[in-house]
Amino acid sequence: MVKVAAIVPAAGSGTRMGIKTKKQFLALDGTPLLGYALKTMEASPAVKDIVIVTSPGEEDYCRTAVVEKLGLNKIAAIVPGGKERQDSVYNGLLALSPMYDIVVVHDGVRPLFSIEILESVIAAAQTHGAATCAVPAKDTVKLVDENNFVSGTLPRDRTWLVQTPQAFRYELIVEAHRRARADNLLATDDAALVEFLGGQVKIVMGSYENIKITTPEDLDVAMAIIRAASGLKEV
Repeated sequence: MVKVAAIVPAAGSGTRMGIKTKKQFLALDGTPLLGYALKTMEASPAVKDIVIVTSPGEEDYCRTAVVEKLGLNKIAAIVPGGKERQDSVYNGLLALSPMYDIVVVHDGVRPLFSIEILESVIAAAQTHGAATCAVPAKDTVKLVDENNFVSGTLPRDRTWLVQTPQAFRYELIVEAHRRARADNLLATDDAALVEFLGGQVKIVMGSYENIKITTPEDLDVAMAIIRAASGLKEV
């Protein structure tokens, strides 16, 4: 049986929310935002263990306010994050042993992904080594120069908006992070680190509802999605 571990980085400061409470701990329909991602991971038969990466000094709070509150049982470790998201994921990797075949990385502030997407990404990583969910861009995407003049237009039929979860063979993602640290490379997602190594990353269809909570408006959108889904279930 393939052994899968998940790393959930949740160490961001959340300054764009404009409030003191860090966004990963904000309540969304009565549940801490981070809790949605963890509950989905917990419910997946594919995932064996989960490592949460939180801000240094908030490990105990995370355990009490999220893990114990929700009765989660797959949490193998809660570790402190680093300066950048990339550093936090690396700290999460250090908490894992080589016993795992696949490592999933999912942003703790993306609450509305599904088990089906999670397991599709895992399956693709088993076959191809690395995979991410993404959705086709609906708008035309322009490249701009340093003066904000358009320098090129990307073909929309080949432009995708990358999300998480992303999944990787254990050896591949560990090597990608180690090489990035050695070469002082910084990327906004883990798939890019595999690309730096020359590896291929398989795209799996994600969901437009799988939004990342960054601003107060994003919370409103997420709440609307949750209410719409509840309404459908009640019909």
